[in-house]
Amino acid sequence: MPPGAGSSQREPQNWGSEGLASQPQRRYYRSMLTDSLLQDARAIADRIVSLRRAIHAEPELGLETPKTRDKVRAELAELPLEWVEGPSTTGTIATLKGAKPGPTVLLRGDMDALPMQEETGLDFASTLPGRMHACGHDTHTAMLAGAARILADKQGELAGDVRFMFQPGEEGFHGARFMLEDGLLAGADGKLPDAAFALHIMPNAPHGVIGSRTGPLLAAADMVEISVKGRGGHASMPHDTRDPVPVACEIVGAIQTLVTRRFNAAEAVVITMTQLDAGSAHNIIPDTAVLKGTIRTLSPENRKAAQEALRHLAQGIAQAHDMEAELTFVEGFPPTINDARAVALGETVTQGLGGTFLRMEHPIMGAEDFSYVLQKMPGAMYFLGVAQEGEDWSQCCGLHSSKMMVDEAVLPYGAAFLAGCATHFLSQGWD
Repeated sequence: MPPGAGSSQREPQNWGSEGLASQPQRRYYRSMLTDSLLQDARAIADRIVSLRRAIHAEPELGLETPKTRDKVRAELAELPLEWVEGPSTTGTIATLKGAKPGPTVLLRGDMDALPMQEETGLDFASTLPGRMHACGHDTHTAMLAGAARILADKQGELAGDVRFMFQPGEEGFHGARFMLEDGLLAGADGKLPDAAFALHIMPNAPHGVIGSRTGPLLAAADMVEISVKGRGGHASMPHDTRDPVPVACEIVGAIQTLVTRRFNAAEAVVITMTQLDAGSAHNIIPDTAVLKGTIRTLSPENRKAAQEALRHLAQGIAQAHDMEAELTFVEGFPPTINDARAVALGETVTQGLGGTFLRMEHPIMGAEDFSYVLQKMPGAMYFLGVAQEGEDWSQCCGLHSSKMMVDEAVLPYGAAFLAGCATHFLSQGWD
C-alpha cells in the first residue's frame, strides 16, 4: 500500500472477534495437491524466513529494486522457471509450465519498501538509513517465492501454467501498470492469465486469519491541489486586497458538507485536505493560498463525480469572493475490486488448509496497485493477519509504522495459501 493508505489505525476495520465467530463454515474441496501444501510450506519455512530477512535488511525504493530481484532469482535459480523482464522496471515474471495443458493463473508479490527510518530493533533491521519494509512487501515476496518452490515440486501434476509476478513500485509508483504495459503478464501468444491472486499482510489483525470481500476491497487514491488566487497586500489593510487564506479555509469547510450531502454514505467517499500553504510573513497577505489533499473512492463513477464536484465547489466559492481557483488532480491507483468467484475460491482454500477465513463487511480506504491487474483479469486480493500469536492484535503497530513487526511463523501458511489458490484454480476453475 502507498503512504497514507489508512494503515496507522490501531484497530483495523472488520477484524473483530465477533465477526470471526459469525462466519459460516463452507464445505470445501480437498485435492491431492491441497492436502500436502501446508506440510510442504513448513518444510521450507527456513528458506522463506531467510529470504524475507535478507530483503528486509536491504530495502529498495520505487521501480528499481535490482538487489531484491537478484535475491529472488538466486533463491529460485534451480527451479524450472522461465524468466522475463521489461524495459520500464526491474519487475520480473517467472513462469512455471505445468505438465498438462490448462489455464494460466497469476500470483503476485510486491518488492519495494518505504522511505522511512526503521525503529524495530530487529537483528535483521534495515541497514540503509531512511528506508524500511514497513508495508510487508518483504514478506509478500518471500511467500511468493515459497509458493513457487512448492508448486515447482508439483510441476508434473499441474494442468496449466503459473506466472509469479515479482513487482516493484507499488508504493505510489504504479509498478503493476508498468509491468502490464510492458506486456510481461501476457504469454507468448499475448494472452493474459485467466485469474490473479495476491496476499497482503496485516500486522494488527488476528494471527493467521485470512480476510477479503467481494467487490471493492480498497479505494482509488487520488491527489488534489487547489490554488486560490487573490491579490496580496498589507495585513493591516485587508480591504485593499483579495485575501485567499479565508477563502481556502472556507473551501475546506465546504468539502465536509460536499461529502456528506452529495455522496451516498453507503458508498464511502473520503476527501481529506492535509496541507495549506500560504504567506511568507505574519503581516503579509499572500497572493495565493494552496490546498493539497487526498480523494478516496470505491467506484469509477464516484471517482469521476468527486473530482467534478470539487472543481465546481472550489471555483464557485472563489468566484463569490472575486477570486479564482485552479484545481489539479493527480490520479493514483484505481479501486481494488475483487471478483466474487475469486473470494469464494480463497475461502475454500483457507478452509482446506484448516484455517479461518473472514468475510470483511466493509472495504478499507487504503489503496493498492494490484487494482490494475484486477482491471484486466478476474481475481482477488486477501489480507493475512500476522500479529504475534496470543498477543492483543488490536494494539500492534499497523502498516507504515516504523515499529511494525511480523510473526514470521505465519509466512509458510501464506505461501501455502498462494500455492493453494493456484492449484485449486488449475484443477477446478471457479467451481
